[in-house]
Amino acid sequence: MQFNAAVLHEVDQPLRVERVTLRELKPFDVLVRVRASGLCHTDLEVMQGSLAYPMPIVLGHEGAGVVERVGAAVTQVKPGDAVVCSWNPHCGDCFYCDRDQPILCEPFSRHQPAGHQMDGESRYLLEARKLHHFSVVSSHAEYCVVPESGAIKVPAEIPADRACLIGCGVMTGVGAVSRMAKVQAGASVAVIGCGAVGLNALQGAVLENAGVIIAIDREASRQALAERFGAHRFINAGHADAIDQAKALTAGRGVDYVFECAGAESSLQLGLEILRPAGQMVILGKTNVQQKVSLRFGSLMGEKRIVRSSYGGARPRRDFPWLAQCYLDGKLNLDDLISMRLPLARINEGFDAMRQGQIVRAVVEFPE
Repeated sequence: MQFNAAVLHEVDQPLRVERVTLRELKPFDVLVRVRASGLCHTDLEVMQGSLAYPMPIVLGHEGAGVVERVGAAVTQVKPGDAVVCSWNPHCGDCFYCDRDQPILCEPFSRHQPAGHQMDGESRYLLEARKLHHFSVVSSHAEYCVVPESGAIKVPAEIPADRACLIGCGVMTGVGAVSRMAKVQAGASVAVIGCGAVGLNALQGAVLENAGVIIAIDREASRQALAERFGAHRFINAGHADAIDQAKALTAGRGVDYVFECAGAESSLQLGLEILRPAGQMVILGKTNVQQKVSLRFGSLMGEKRIVRSSYGGARPRRDFPWLAQCYLDGKLNLDDLISMRLPLARINEGFDAMRQGQIVRAVVEFPE
């Protein structure tokens, strides 16, 4: 079987849409006919070289579609099921899975950075050469192969272009608030960085009935969008009194929960400065993994709790259907996250717009 996929051959080069050959499915494999795939900043990091992966590789990890075929041992999904792909499948019985930390699953952590499936192998060929997977999804393609634990059934009623967003940005932002921090009703929340993850953290704060919800960003143009996603107040991070503004909204103590979604040393420091003593800060933003950061030590004091989260405490079989139902019930805004829709042949245009900061999310759509 052959299909079209967007392949990255070199850093700082555009993706090339090429014909890929699918190898034989293994017993726990699920073949998904992709209907929509979101363009995420992590894809761009690989393209720019700040996140190293072997090449050639098919990028994409926000995918949704319909199950086409399944391996002989698969029981959780069947052909025809609508699914969202999870970029963090897990084995279920390694050291970390046994400790209810599937995000740290050992086979995933061992094989995913090498561009392989959970068994350490590839399912794709490109002109008889091995082609690498990205985050065990590779959804920028007409089809993708994921492990059974990475194919999550969702209600068929949710459109694929909205469903695909659940697989990364929505789960990370909403989950950080609802699952990771477990924000209490009435608490004060600040979200630093109003990109895709930050906007979903704002939505998570609304879902948890937070008291005051503060959006913070350097771009004043993002205020209206932040307010559309639930922010009560907006603070420009570039203003000299940004810390004082946040504290004035929280009786001078500081914010109960801070969600850092910008991925910069300055935003980390700002988050620590506005976090109240004994408050909790969840770091969601990313920078180059080799970059060192310097922080004012005093801002760490006061029994503050700090955690770095990659996936918002996700339990995909529990959380993806919940998030899809929240959308269907009108409690979660996925429509306004999409700034651009485009076919696979124009995928590089979406990444160009991302580089220029013009979009929240671009989504590649595939014909029925």
